[in-house]
Amino acid sequence: MTIKAFAFACGATALTALPAAATDLRLLSSWPDNQAYTENVALPLAEKVSELSDGALTISVVGPDVVPAFEQLEPVQAGVFDMLFTHPAYHIGTASIGLGVEGTRADPTLRRSSGIIDTLDEYYQTLGLKALAVAPVGSVAFNFILREPITGDPSLGGRKIRGTQTYNPVIEGTGGSPGIMPMTDIYSSLQTGVIDGAGTTLTGIAEQKWYEVSNYLSRPKFGTVGLFIFMNIDSWDSLSPEEQDILTRAAMEIELESTDRFDTLAAEEEAFLIEQGMELTEFSAADAEQVEQVFSDGAWATARITGGDLAEKMHQQAEEAGLLQ
Repeated sequence: MTIKAFAFACGATALTALPAAATDLRLLSSWPDNQAYTENVALPLAEKVSELSDGALTISVVGPDVVPAFEQLEPVQAGVFDMLFTHPAYHIGTASIGLGVEGTRADPTLRRSSGIIDTLDEYYQTLGLKALAVAPVGSVAFNFILREPITGDPSLGGRKIRGTQTYNPVIEGTGGSPGIMPMTDIYSSLQTGVIDGAGTTLTGIAEQKWYEVSNYLSRPKFGTVGLFIFMNIDSWDSLSPEEQDILTRAAMEIELESTDRFDTLAAEEEAFLIEQGMELTEFSAADAEQVEQVFSDGAWATARITGGDLAEKMHQQAEEAGLLQ
């Protein structure tokens, strides 16, 4: 059965025979309601679930003001909350395997048919969680904001760049020196020259007003980001088959829709940033040719830290499906 046929079948059964009493699930989000990730993944998921169940199954979303983003895994494992909307980098010390998904192309259908999501789910179930969805943040995710244009090879040679575990390999692979700092420190650090640039997703630069203290956007864009939705396994098991079908269908639809949603947001943001005076600056030809491979290799290396044999299995599945970057 194809994914679309499966989703349709799920929907056909999900709209019947639900219990009369409404079931409300509490979802803990790593981002506030007005942030683009929540607005375009978590809240639409809640709307879809309510619609598909005719209001019999609902999701209440609470954010990092309730539990900080880096501390959210444990309360969901313990069942204090039913669901978690997050990124694997936030709990990388416990479960780094999720970063492996970001070493693949942003193709939700092929990720599922290849078995990657099933293997990811197998790993997280050992932690008491079910992997419901991995929603891509667009077809491509990252760039660097820079104070000065790229003029040499390696492209970031001699520069101090704010990084994360996700894109530090790209910084190092193009000659830069990565440094870790809270997102809240990026503006002042760019303004004062403590750093020469920062790795960022394609959306959020305008919101943080980093265009006021940086002048260039690096190209090519690179890499992918996946936003993860997990569910406490006991909460999942307590649902009826019809309710589980609804959640599965809604999760799959969100995965398919999120690429276009975030590609549109990124294009709108780039246009705005250029209006504000930012310019595009190109990696050297040698760096541009290798950047996707460097990113992918780094993502898989991180996945293997805690993922072990299941990370290797995911990598093999991705390779066989033609999903590797």
